[in-house]
Amino acid sequence: MHYIETLREGERVNEIYLCKNKQSALTKAGKPYEALILQDKTGTLDAKIWEPGSVGIDDFDRFDYINVVGDITSFQGALQLNVKRVRKATEGEYEPKEYLPVSEYNVDEMYEQLLGYIKQMENPYLKKLAGSFFIEDADFAKRFKFHSAAKSVHHGFVGGLLEHTLSVTKLSAYFADNYKILNRDLLVCAAMFHDIGKLEELSTFPENDYTDEGQLLGHIMIGAMEIAERIKTIDGFPVKLAHEMEHCILAHHGELEYGSPKKPALPEAVALSYADNIDAKMETMRELLANVPEGDTQWQGFNRLFESNIRRSSI
Repeated sequence: MHYIETLREGERVNEIYLCKNKQSALTKAGKPYEALILQDKTGTLDAKIWEPGSVGIDDFDRFDYINVVGDITSFQGALQLNVKRVRKATEGEYEPKEYLPVSEYNVDEMYEQLLGYIKQMENPYLKKLAGSFFIEDADFAKRFKFHSAAKSVHHGFVGGLLEHTLSVTKLSAYFADNYKILNRDLLVCAAMFHDIGKLEELSTFPENDYTDEGQLLGHIMIGAMEIAERIKTIDGFPVKLAHEMEHCILAHHGELEYGSPKKPALPEAVALSYADNIDAKMETMRELLANVPEGDTQWQGFNRLFESNIRRSSI
């Protein structure tokens, strides 16, 4: 397969890509054309169909896998594909995993690591709550392994939600081991659940965009509501513990201006907010510097998230 990251100006392409976006437009002269964004697991590529409706330009829609033939050109310093022919690909011609950004780690191995934290729980109610989702609910497990943690910014890839959740859970367990004030089971369980609302907030790949529910409620509220509903099915679940668990979910962004309905009021909620923030920030930094060669200490420019100019270190 001719991956997007390997394409160079002047090449002729005959390859299958995912059509991430398709939009009709007009040139300055009023001539219609179609602007596409093509995607594989290595990145995206702008593409143009300058003569839509002509021979060799078949019908297709956004999120279709399409076979395109065309030439790689450069426009304003970025590569672009000038499409000459295009058709919708048929099942069997492509492997979907080749067209979606994926975690660099083994998804099944990460999930087994996450399940290990449930086995360590001593509180029977929290253990039952976690097991009812991650162990007993096969559909939930399948979706959780595949889903992203964001549309953009950090962990916006297949397996991203699992990778982020595992990292936050590991950090939370570390905090619990070092700060005896923390209730380990409560913190670790909250870490495992803190972003489950993203399963409903974001649509699945290849779309990976905000749903109507996500726009109206957001993943924090969705997740807290799901936890509250599941707790009702567990006989004898302590009311105070339920409220503490829900509070950790509601407060895990740490600040009201960051989307949390409540600021952390429990030690576990404080620890969870920092674990979540640490992993999100470090993954964001990794993604921002992923294409900067090791040893390249050139400043990369101002980043709005970090409110700072960033670069690699010299090691």
